[in-house]
This record gives sequence, structure tokens and C-alpha cells, in this order.
Amino acid sequence: QAQLVESGGGLVQAGGSLRLSCAATGSTSSFNAMGWYRQAPGKQREYVAAVTSVGSINYADAVKGRFTISRDNAKNTVYLQMDSLKPEDTAVYYCAADLHPQRGTWGIWGKGTQVTVSS
Repeated sequence: QAQLVESGGGLVQAGGSLRLSCAATGSTSSFNAMGWYRQAPGKQREYVAAVTSVGSINYADAVKGRFTISRDNAKNTVYLQMDSLKPEDTAVYYCAADLHPQRGTWGIWGKGTQVTVSS
């Protein structure tokens, strides 16, 4: 069974950058889509960005122009380059994969990586 493992989180000052990675293990098939979500303390999980296997990309308005999602299909790995970070970007960032085209739900989730942006 496939699993997602996130890495790259940490503590950074406002205006800095971080690069998150999410690698899929235990699967030899390429997911139709992979994405990132985040959950700040006391808030609901929110969508950040997603990329399909053919390269279509979508961003949440809150991160557009600052975050860049990319994907290596051969490695079943998705990246999230985060620039110009703000304190409000502080959250646990989760990777998701295997989007159900009709339901709009994700079949697989990672355990998350903490991103903390200090002011």
C-alpha cells in the first residue's frame, strides 16, 4: 500500500524560504494528482496547491505568487517551494495523492511536516 512521506519543514523568519518534499513509497503507479494542504492551530485544514500527472497546476489565492508546486512523475514526488513566507503561513503541511475525479477527495495522506514562520 502506498504511503506519503513529507520532509523539509522547519523554522524560518518572515520573508524566508522553505522547500517541502513529499515522496510516495510502496507504489509503482503514478498518481493522477498530488497536492498540498495545511492546517494552522485552531483552524480547519485548507487547500494550498495541486498538480496533475499532465502538469496542470492550481493554487489557493493565499499562496499564489509566493509558492510553487512541482512534480517528478518518475519518482512519484511532489515539491512545494515556499518563498516570501509570512507568519500566517505557519501550519502543519500535509501531502495528498490519488484524487477521486468525481468525489474530489484524496485517497492518500501524509502525516504532515511543521512549518513555523517567525515575525
